[in-house]
Amino acid sequence: MNDGLVILQVIFRPTIPSLCSSKRDTKMITENAVVVGNVYDKYTSTNFLARCLFRKFLKNVIEMVKWTNCSDIHEIGCGEGHLSAILSQIPNTSVRASDFSTKIIREATKNYPSIIFEVRDIYNLDQIHDSACLIVCCEVLEHLKDPEKVLNVLPKISKEYVLLSVPREPIWRAMNIARGNYLKQLGNTPGHVQHWSKSAFLKMLSKRFEIIDVRVPLPWTIVLCKAREL
Repeated sequence: MNDGLVILQVIFRPTIPSLCSSKRDTKMITENAVVVGNVYDKYTSTNFLARCLFRKFLKNVIEMVKWTNCSDIHEIGCGEGHLSAILSQIPNTSVRASDFSTKIIREATKNYPSIIFEVRDIYNLDQIHDSACLIVCCEVLEHLKDPEKVLNVLPKISKEYVLLSVPREPIWRAMNIARGNYLKQLGNTPGHVQHWSKSAFLKMLSKRFEIIDVRVPLPWTIVLCKAREL
C-alpha cells in the first residue's frame, strides 16, 4: 500500500489520534479583521460525504507532492498545521510552515510540536529565509484581498515547484447551499473574498507560472506549477 493511502487511513480513522487530535470549536476566529484557520474543520469532520470528498483532495495533493521529489517543503498559510503534519509523513521530506496569525501558529505548534511553525507575512516573504524546493499554498488565496501580489512573491521563494489549491466556484457555494450552510451568504464560506472557476484560476496562474499538473477533485482546483523563466 502506498504511503499516501496509509496517511489517509490514519487521518480518517477516528480511534487513532496521531493527527488532528485536538478538534477545534468551529466558531469563526479572526485576527486583524481576517478569518483565520478553518471555519468548517474538514480535517476532523464526522460527515461521511465531507470525509470522502476531502480524502480525494488529500490523495491528489499527496500524489502531486511526491511527484516533485522535493525533500524541502514550506507550507504558506498553514492554518492549524494539519496539512503540514500529513506531508511530513511522506518519506524523506522536511516540512516547515508559516501563517500570518499568531493565534493560529500557537495552535499549530501545540498540535504538532515536531514541526517548525513561524509567524510570517505572506505578502513579504523573504527569498532567502522562506525559500524551499516546493512551496505549498492550499486553501489560502481565496482569503486574501490581494492574491495577485502573493502570486508575484511565490516564484521568488520557490526553488522548483509551487502547489496551489482553491475552492472551485460556483460548485463550492452550490454544495454549501445544498447542505443548508451559509444560506444568507448564498453559500459563501465566511472569509472567502475571492472566487475562481477552474478556467479563471488557471488563466490567472498562467501569467506567472508554467502549469505542470491540474487536478479537480470535487469541489477543488489543485495546480502544480513552476515559475516562468524571466
